[in-house]
Amino acid sequence: MLERTRHKNTTQVTFVVAADHPCGEVSVVGDFNDWQPGTHPLRARKDGTRAITVAMPTEQRVRFRYLAHGDYWFDEDSADGHDGTNCYVHT
Repeated sequence: MLERTRHKNTTQVTFVVAADHPCGEVSVVGDFNDWQPGTHPLRARKDGTRAITVAMPTEQRVRFRYLAHGDYWFDEDSADGHDGTNCYVHT
């Protein structure tokens, strides 16, 4: 799930996954962090999900994917679209 908060010059995008699926550590990687795994790890929230919020410039199309333990890559079902390889979100 994606949550967005728009501000004047930035959009805060919160990337959210279930607490138990997939198992182990999960990070979001994409254009905004030069595709570096582990830069934006998702953390447990009180509602039982895991999430990370990333501030990005507004009016951008940002590509991303999730990376879980064991080199397991997966997509976001609620992304704005998919380019054939990666998900994307409009900020």
